[in-house]
Amino acid sequence: MGRVTSDTAADADAHRAGEPAKQPPGWQRRLRRFGYVRRGPADVRERLVPPFPTPGKRVWAVLGAGPAAADRLARWSGWTGPLLVALFAGILRFWDLGSPRKVIFDETYYPKDAWSLLQYGYEGTWAKNANDALIGHPAKILLTPEHSYVVHPPMGKWLIAAGEWAFGMNPFGWRFSVALLGTLSVLLICRIGRRLLRSTALGCLAGTLLAVDGLHFVMSRTALLDLIVMFWVVAAFGCLLVDRDRTRARLAAALPVDGGGVARPDADVGDRLRLGWRPWRIAAGVCLGLSAATKWNGLYYLAAFALMAVLWDLAARRTAGARHPFRAVLRRDVLPAFGSTVVVALATYLASWSGWLATKGGYYRDWATSPDGRTGSWTWLPDWLRSLWHYQTEVYSFHTGLTTPHTYQSNPWSWLVLGRPVSYFYEDPKAGQDGCTAAEGCAREVLALGTPLLWWAACFALLYVLYRWLFLRDWRAGAIACGIAAGYLPWFLYQERTIFLFYAVVFVPFLCLALAMMTGAIIGPPGSSERRRTIGAVGAGVLVLLIIWNFIYFWPLYTGEPIPKSAWHNRMWFDTWV
Repeated sequence: MGRVTSDTAADADAHRAGEPAKQPPGWQRRLRRFGYVRRGPADVRERLVPPFPTPGKRVWAVLGAGPAAADRLARWSGWTGPLLVALFAGILRFWDLGSPRKVIFDETYYPKDAWSLLQYGYEGTWAKNANDALIGHPAKILLTPEHSYVVHPPMGKWLIAAGEWAFGMNPFGWRFSVALLGTLSVLLICRIGRRLLRSTALGCLAGTLLAVDGLHFVMSRTALLDLIVMFWVVAAFGCLLVDRDRTRARLAAALPVDGGGVARPDADVGDRLRLGWRPWRIAAGVCLGLSAATKWNGLYYLAAFALMAVLWDLAARRTAGARHPFRAVLRRDVLPAFGSTVVVALATYLASWSGWLATKGGYYRDWATSPDGRTGSWTWLPDWLRSLWHYQTEVYSFHTGLTTPHTYQSNPWSWLVLGRPVSYFYEDPKAGQDGCTAAEGCAREVLALGTPLLWWAACFALLYVLYRWLFLRDWRAGAIACGIAAGYLPWFLYQERTIFLFYAVVFVPFLCLALAMMTGAIIGPPGSSERRRTIGAVGAGVLVLLIIWNFIYFWPLYTGEPIPKSAWHNRMWFDTWV
């Protein structure tokens, strides 16, 4: 007997009733050649909120746990697994965090701005030799209250400042908060992957892949802003997933149930039910506001995720039985969604400027009261708002006009294949210096390079995700693709701008989710034969182990450890990496 799908079941019902079998639409018949199968379990509740599978006890039993202990461990695995992966990531990121004891790459900006925020509430001016003074013995802080022009919002710098407040103005202090957020992002991806893919194992795999990605690792140990943007984007994505499940559960609970306890679609519920208070969507709006308040590329995620959330509501109402789901979403969901995402994000962004607003020394703080600011058609607005708006327009002009050539700039076309990584730090100590024991001399480098095998495998995973989204209509694949597209595609609009590979760290977590989804397909779906799943598991395990080995191989280039010059050259796989 062949596999029964919703299509064949409907045809069987029609045959029993003496009616001609209803043929599926032509587009569905054409897509079958690509693997499309029309899905739809009888109980609509399972379509609205697919249940989490029962945790397996087999592994714990093999390890020697008794039945009761195995049951507890299986139930706790949803948290213990992600926490163990996060602990692993944290140990890697905090190990010797203060090395190299230098101001590396753009740490020349953000840690100093962060310290200034602690002192004045705005960015002051540093002496030209401030970097050398900060790492001198004794360290000196050469800061004056004269305002300086900065081109990024203050939120990320406030977070860096928290580490400096706790541990001092030193490399460990200014890297602490970023390392903490990098570790927490691994925990978030484990939990997000579990909820998205309905598998604790695949969720922990996604987190493990993120933990051993070189770009994420380097960015977690460097006081730059891009990883902070990534953290808030991932947090927003997780909040929206929770909101999606809870909202659909509310729809499912309102559906009528037949005599057999099976829920059926209902037009009144789908069209008219108000979805009520949605705190998780508001939390997502706050996180998206914090991402944009760190760097403006967070705005692309605000637009993409807000649209995605509305489309999720549309699909939920259609599944619940709405006759006119588009009209129902326009009437009942669009305005609340706009308020809980865009409006909340805008308010969060404004709040992030509180230090600048509460003081008088910030750049352009008094522009509205200057001769240039007293003219125009918007003078009826508060002075602080007009000054802030002017500041934003000047920053926008700077970002869109930044075309100064840089040694490590790269085109986004080359990012996924790691065409041009960025060197944050490089020294070539001689034998006997800085831990160098090689007669030929050594190299010390911190290279913002993703783990190559992970990224190259993720290119195939991205194709797989697009296939599942376009041909199988898998919303999970669409969500992952949205997370990648919002962080990647906008950079193609700025072909003349000076941009860098490390900007891609924002969508690295979604590449890891894509790779975890593809790995799940390699292992095989539930119900596959034991032989099929064994072969798949071996293949997937080899891929993951190779990725981990690749991370270990490039470890010296991620941490600035001294290695012989020949070993450094061996790791320069392409001329563009030098």
